[in-house]
Amino acid sequence: MLDTFFFYAFALLTVAGAALAVTMRSAVHCAVWLIASLLGTAGLFLMQQAEFLFAAQIVLYVGGIMVLFLFVIMLVNLEAAARERQMRKRWPIALAGVLLLAAGLARSLEEGIRLPAPRPAPEAAAGNVQQIATVLFGEYLLPFEVASVLLLVAIVGAIVMAQREDAR
Repeated sequence: MLDTFFFYAFALLTVAGAALAVTMRSAVHCAVWLIASLLGTAGLFLMQQAEFLFAAQIVLYVGGIMVLFLFVIMLVNLEAAARERQMRKRWPIALAGVLLLAAGLARSLEEGIRLPAPRPAPEAAAGNVQQIATVLFGEYLLPFEVASVLLLVAIVGAIVMAQREDAR
């Protein structure tokens, strides 16, 4: 019973935070709601007994990446972006998407959501972190390195953009 409550609470936090991150006008408010969505995702990881992913979500994404996003938001000239033409005439498409999502959610609630049975705890010989490290640095080494290079390029791009603003 308590697990079901926490599942729905974290799922609501994740979905509501993502929806508000997309719909807010202020970029800083969008980043704050994205942090709320990431925290909800971390809670869902914890419920699935993925403690390492929970900690990584909190430390890396909420603590590191979102701070980087906030720095970029504060360094980039948002006044020029606010003067650009917005996509305000696209609301019928967005409304259709929301109605389709609501219909799918209503159907799944009508049929009843069955949560899977809890998985048994991993064996003591191979812990959660060891299993993730084996897969991450074995099978997924190349995508891991590509993601780290892309993150480095994003950081360098943010610094270059900030320096161009200072030169003007």
